[in-house]
Amino acid sequence: MTTIGKTRRPPSPEPRGVLHRLAVGEFAHGRVEAPTDLADRIEHFWSVRWNLAGLAPQVQETLPHPNVHLVVEPGRIDAWGVHTGRWTRVLEGRSSAFGIKFRPGGFRALLGRAVATIADASIPASALFGDAAARLNGVLHCDGDAAAADIAATFLRPRLPAIDTSALLAGRIVDSVADDRGLHSADELARRFDMTLRALQRLFNEQVGVGPKWVIKRYRMHEAVARVQAGEPVSWAALAQDLGYFDQAHFIADFRQLVGRTPDEYAKATRPASTDLASAQTPRRTSAHARR
Repeated sequence: MTTIGKTRRPPSPEPRGVLHRLAVGEFAHGRVEAPTDLADRIEHFWSVRWNLAGLAPQVQETLPHPNVHLVVEPGRIDAWGVHTGRWTRVLEGRSSAFGIKFRPGGFRALLGRAVATIADASIPASALFGDAAARLNGVLHCDGDAAAADIAATFLRPRLPAIDTSALLAGRIVDSVADDRGLHSADELARRFDMTLRALQRLFNEQVGVGPKWVIKRYRMHEAVARVQAGEPVSWAALAQDLGYFDQAHFIADFRQLVGRTPDEYAKATRPASTDLASAQTPRRTSAHARR
């Protein structure tokens, strides 16, 4: 069995999963690393603010990651399970949100049941913390993201159960999928961690919220989207092979199902914005609670 120890995974420099840029409006985004004592359960804190006052509403689309988010918005505080498809949200007016991105495995003990039970759904924070959840509204009125993250961390410390071995293992396994683009099957993943496939599936159902095959396919699709967004010529057959697909047709079908367009259509749609993509990615991702 692979050794399980404490983990710390800093926020990646470039968030992945944003499918297109927003055309107009003002956006501001920030991310703050979790403090060391919470890093096994919290990946990071994030904030986003947008101003579309006087402008038409805009659609935000992302491919979420295998994480649960606790999101504070004006008038509501909810925990959102892993969204298994393309996340779509209409942004309008002027508003803001603050989020707590839990690590895979980091939410199970707080929820008290399998994380798969809230996939594609949300629950009010009051179901987790009672009336005390309202104290988290303070993060929306802070002078800066660091102060908001400090309020959230102070709130969570006495309320988050201790991390256990199963949760740590789940987090490390998901990390290994994200870090190794050469991993192509759940069977291979199970062997790497000296587990049966069935045991791996049970672990993911309890601790992550989606199955190992879903996680592998989702990170392959994040890689595909990132390569297309880079604006360089891409051979779809070669990309399909690199990502472990049986053939180009299966890759294109998966891409179209998740992104809503074929790779070629998506490449043509994103090409005009390729030079400005890096600055546009950050706010789009979090404003849709895209997690990731």
